[in-house]
Amino acid sequence: MTQNKIKRPAVFFDRDGTLIRDIGYLSRPSQIRIYRGVYEALRKLKQKGYWIFVVTNQSGVARGCFPESTVRRIHQVLQKQLKAQKAGVDHFYYCPHYPKGTVRGYAKICSCRKPKSGMVRKALKSFPVDPKKSYVVGDKLDDLGLAKSAKLAAGILVRTGNGRVSEKQLKKAQAVVMNGVSQAVDYILSRKG
Repeated sequence: MTQNKIKRPAVFFDRDGTLIRDIGYLSRPSQIRIYRGVYEALRKLKQKGYWIFVVTNQSGVARGCFPESTVRRIHQVLQKQLKAQKAGVDHFYYCPHYPKGTVRGYAKICSCRKPKSGMVRKALKSFPVDPKKSYVVGDKLDDLGLAKSAKLAAGILVRTGNGRVSEKQLKKAQAVVMNGVSQAVDYILSRKG
């Protein structure tokens, strides 16, 4: 997967509520609605040499709402839309597990469900990522927990999706909070070096 061995910083984005609108259990590509400013923000990261990953919990698989193939298809369509705007993602990682799920094989405790670090660890094995200069951007406390469990530079909470509810649950000065992906990316780029 990797073209060279030089470690580069990465941004790990949550999907629903961060890059695209959170409608509950997204089960059809036609339901994808990309937030304003996402294309430009991802292009800025690419221009500065960042890896861009999506890390998303997809418990709808374990709950029987849709099969894993649906998650993969949605990611293919989302990637096509992003690439059409020169804002493609380097890789999509998802966790289909949920301990209280109803689908055998998926209803389990795993190491990949956020806030656990399994998805980030997979990326670190496949791509030359510098974790000390890498960030998680998401709309839930589990996203911030992922940054901590994976020992990345920081997690950034965005106020889109569930972000405003999550912000109310934060302890004072527990995290950086931004209005959306565009602001989060500007913050990350301002801290480089």
